[in-house]
Amino acid sequence: PKGYGKNSRIEGDMHEGQRVLLVEDLTTDGGSKISFIDAIRQTGASCGHTAVIFYYDIFPETEKTLGDHGVRLHHLCTWWDVLKQAQQSGSFDGATLSEVETFLKAPRKWQEARK
Repeated sequence: PKGYGKNSRIEGDMHEGQRVLLVEDLTTDGGSKISFIDAIRQTGASCGHTAVIFYYDIFPETEKTLGDHGVRLHHLCTWWDVLKQAQQSGSFDGATLSEVETFLKAPRKWQEARK
C-alpha cells in the first residue's frame, strides 16, 4: 500500500499472487514505471503490464528497459500520432512541423544543438 508524501509509489490493496496492471497517464523513459512495479512486486503481487494514455515514444530504449524488467507497455497515443494529426489538419506551418519531427527523431541531439 502507498503511503502519503515523498517517495510514495503505489496505492491500493495488493496481495500475494495477485496480478496487477499499472495504469498511469503517461510515460517517457519508463524509469518511474519500473520503480512502481518493483513496489508492486514487493507486496507479493505480480505486474507484467503497464498501460498509459500517452507514451512520448522519443527514447528508443524505453520499451527495451521495461521489457528487461518483464513489463510490456501498452499506450493509446504518442507524439508521432499527434504530429501526424497536426500534419493532416494543416494547423501548423511546415517549418514548425519539420522542427517537431526533427526533435522527435533525436530529442537529445536536438536539445544539445540549442544549448
